[in-house]
Amino acid sequence: MPVRTQQSKIDSLRPFRLVKFFSFTGLGLVLITTLVLSWVISNYAKKVMLERSESYSLLLAEHVNRQVFLQFVLPTVLRYGEIALRNPTQFKRLDTVVRNTTEGLNVDSVTIFDSEENIISYSTKAEEVGVRDEGGKEYERALNGFNTSRLMSSASLLNLLPGSDPISSKLLTYIPFRRENPLSERTDDIMGVTKVVQDLSDDIEAILRLQLSIIVISILIMGTLFFILMQIVTKADQINEARAQERRRLEDKLNQAERLASLGEMVASVSHEIKNPLGIVHSTAEILNKRLQEQAPGSKHLAEIIITETSRLDDIVREFLDFARPQVPQYSKVLINDLLVKVEEFMQPELSKNKITVENHLAADLLPMDIDQNLFYRAFLNLFINAVQAMPDGGVITVSTFLAAKEKKKVVIKIEDTGIGIGEEKLTMIFTPFYTDKNRGTGLGLAIAKNIIEQHNGTITVESEAGKGSAFIITLSQH
Repeated sequence: MPVRTQQSKIDSLRPFRLVKFFSFTGLGLVLITTLVLSWVISNYAKKVMLERSESYSLLLAEHVNRQVFLQFVLPTVLRYGEIALRNPTQFKRLDTVVRNTTEGLNVDSVTIFDSEENIISYSTKAEEVGVRDEGGKEYERALNGFNTSRLMSSASLLNLLPGSDPISSKLLTYIPFRRENPLSERTDDIMGVTKVVQDLSDDIEAILRLQLSIIVISILIMGTLFFILMQIVTKADQINEARAQERRRLEDKLNQAERLASLGEMVASVSHEIKNPLGIVHSTAEILNKRLQEQAPGSKHLAEIIITETSRLDDIVREFLDFARPQVPQYSKVLINDLLVKVEEFMQPELSKNKITVENHLAADLLPMDIDQNLFYRAFLNLFINAVQAMPDGGVITVSTFLAAKEKKKVVIKIEDTGIGIGEEKLTMIFTPFYTDKNRGTGLGLAIAKNIIEQHNGTITVESEAGKGSAFIITLSQH
C-alpha cells in the first residue's frame, strides 16, 4: 500500500512538473528571443542610419567640391594665375567658401588633400594643415576615381554606464576633387581628394539607448511574468501538497478503517461466542451462591468472586461489542449541562471513594442540542472514568461548557483533571483502540468516546503535561 501511495503521488505530480518546465522554458525562450530581436532591430537601425549618412555625406562632399571649384578655384586662377594655399589671402578665401557651404549642416570637418602627394593642403581644423600620410587606402582609392567611406566608432552598451568613456562615432567620406569644364561638367582630371567627416555620436547613442530600452523593458516584462508565474506555481505547489496530504490522510484513515472493520468483525464474533457461556457461568454462580449460604456459609465468598469476575468480564465483552458494532444515534433535544450533571451524580460514590471533587463551570445560555443522550452519556462516563483512573491519590475534576469565541454556533465541553498527565509520546496513541498503559482495562474507553463524538460531527482533542494533569476538549455544532 505505501508503494502504491508513493507511486500515485509521483504520477499526480508529473503533469504539474511538465507545466512548470514548459512555462519557465517558454519565458526563457521569449526573453532570449526579445534580446536577439532588440539586437537585430538596433543593428538594422544602425545600418539604415549609416547608409543614409553615407549618401548624405557623398552629396555634401560633391556640393563642397562644386562650390570650391566655382567660388575659389576659378576666381583664384583668373586672378593669380595659380593656386597657392601658402598665400594667406587664398587660404582665407578657400576657408570662407568651405565654411559658408557647410554652415548649418551636420559636418564635423572638411579636409582637402593634394593630388600629387599625401599631404593635407586645407582643413577646417587648422592643426591638421600640412600633416602628411593621413589619407591611407581611402585617399589612394579616391585618387583612382572611387568614392570611399569609413566608419570610426567606439560605441557599445557599456558606454551608457555612468563613468564610462563617451560614445564616439565618425563617418569619414573620401571623394575625388575633379576639375570642371566650361559647361560645368566634371572631367576626369583629379585635382585632389576631399574628405568630409560627420559626427554620428548622437545618432549612435540614440540607437544604443533604444536597444537598452528594449532590453530593460523586456527584462522588466519577463521579470513581472516570471514573478507572477512563480506566485502561481508556489500557490499551485501549496494546493497540490495540501491535496496530497489530504489524500494521504484519507488513505491512512481508510486503511485504519479497513483494519478496524476486520478487527471489529473478529471482536464481535469472539465476544458473541464468549457472552452466552459467560451468562451461563454467571447464572450458575448465583445459584451456587444461594446454596452455599444455606449449606456452607464459610465458602460462599468463592461464589461471590465468580459472580464479581463474570460481571467484570461481561462489562468487557459489552465494551468490545459497543466498539465492534457501534449503535446508530437516536437524536433528541438534550441539554449538555443536564447530561454532565447526571454522569457526575452516577460517579459520585466512586469520586468520594477516591477523594476526588468536581468543580462545574457550566454556561447558562446553552441551547438544547440534537444528540443521542445514551451514547453521549456513555462518552462522558468514559472520560470521567479515565480522569478518576488518572488520580489515584485524589484531585479535582473541572467541567466547563461555553460557546466558542470565534464561532458562536460551536459548543465546547472541557473536562480537566489534576492527575498524572500523559507523556508527549503517548498523546498520539490514546484514542487508538486497545491501547492502554493501565494494568486493567481494554483500552477502548477513549476510542469509543471518540467514535461517538465523531458520529455527531464533533471533535475531541487532548491537552496534557506529565505530572500536571490532562484536559479533554470536545467541540460540537449547535443546529
